[in-house]
Amino acid sequence: MEHVTVSELDTFPHPAGATEGGRALAAALGTTDVAMNHYTLAPGEAPDGGYHTHLDQEEVFYVLEGTVTFDTDDGSREVNEGEAIRFAPGDYHHGENKTDEEAVVLAIGAPDSRHDWEQIRVPVPCPNCDDVDALGVDFGAGDQGGLKCPECGETMSV
Repeated sequence: MEHVTVSELDTFPHPAGATEGGRALAAALGTTDVAMNHYTLAPGEAPDGGYHTHLDQEEVFYVLEGTVTFDTDDGSREVNEGEAIRFAPGDYHHGENKTDEEAVVLAIGAPDSRHDWEQIRVPVPCPNCDDVDALGVDFGAGDQGGLKCPECGETMSV
């Protein structure tokens, strides 16, 4: 058994530059089959780095305080305090606090508590491949990382 107090955990750098960052509950609890992060979002901040999908992981976002708006292929959906939203593997999404108040959200992903970065896709077409419409994340490309075509291997900075 492991036990943590969320407010006592160190924060990790937030993918979208959120003021407070995230708190990695999965790492603190030593989970191996589930990811769990706690985010406090100021107005305009997001619990992710932009519109993306995970091919190998489903995600659930539970809003503890405030409202978070999730953009999806089916439009936008506001998720309010006490509500949750689930994204299956392959579902594109991006969450953002579009209100004037702080929001607190718990992000849960399964399986695994560590991302397989090669299984994350962003909806950007490859400039070299006519049939590839989503590129993978590549942290080896440039200072901020970049994108890599899963078909031809072309990399580009973002």
